[in-house]
Amino acid sequence: MALSCQLLLQAHPAAWVRATTHPFLTGCQSGRLQPAQFNTWLVQDFLFVKAFTRMVGRVLGAAPDDHLDVLLAGLTALKDELLWFEAKAAERSLPLATPPQPTCQHYCEFMASLAIAPYAVQATALWAIECAYNQGWQRPGPMPAPYAEFADRWGNPGFTDYVRLLAAQADATLAIASPATQTQAEAAFLRVADLEAAFWQMAFASGASAAQGNG
Repeated sequence: MALSCQLLLQAHPAAWVRATTHPFLTGCQSGRLQPAQFNTWLVQDFLFVKAFTRMVGRVLGAAPDDHLDVLLAGLTALKDELLWFEAKAAERSLPLATPPQPTCQHYCEFMASLAIAPYAVQATALWAIECAYNQGWQRPGPMPAPYAEFADRWGNPGFTDYVRLLAAQADATLAIASPATQTQAEAAFLRVADLEAAFWQMAFASGASAAQGNG
């Protein structure tokens, strides 16, 4: 049986729960998260999204013709997202010219390393990253202000539809991938799951360097 995104989720439920369920997210939902913790995450996530945009550009370069439309739509959305991050940081008086924390740096390095991977591996990792954000922001349930805006950005039905399209594209290329490439894709999925869990946790890191800003 060929590997698929659904099979990956079924084979590694514990890793996926860690990637998409975290006190950071439930703290947003309950209103108990400290503003400084959210601000730490927000600045680092901006740095992540810049690196992720470059990753999507590389995936686009490796993609077959019939996958281009979905990927181009994703890149267009990322342009808007970077501008949105800048606006949110300005509202909170947060400096975006901040060095990446080690967790963020490791994630960015992983995404850069995918440039030499087969397209099936890149497509699987892209789906996993977007799916983790989509499910992570959906699972706690409705969130209060000021976090409702963030939950809606990544948990809305339109984004869920986009994640499904990414899964279909990853599945199509995994179906014709060699066993070695499928193994590599599974490893990439697990690496994404680990990095997502660590990225949520980064908000609670001792000595976090993001500015305190406003809540």
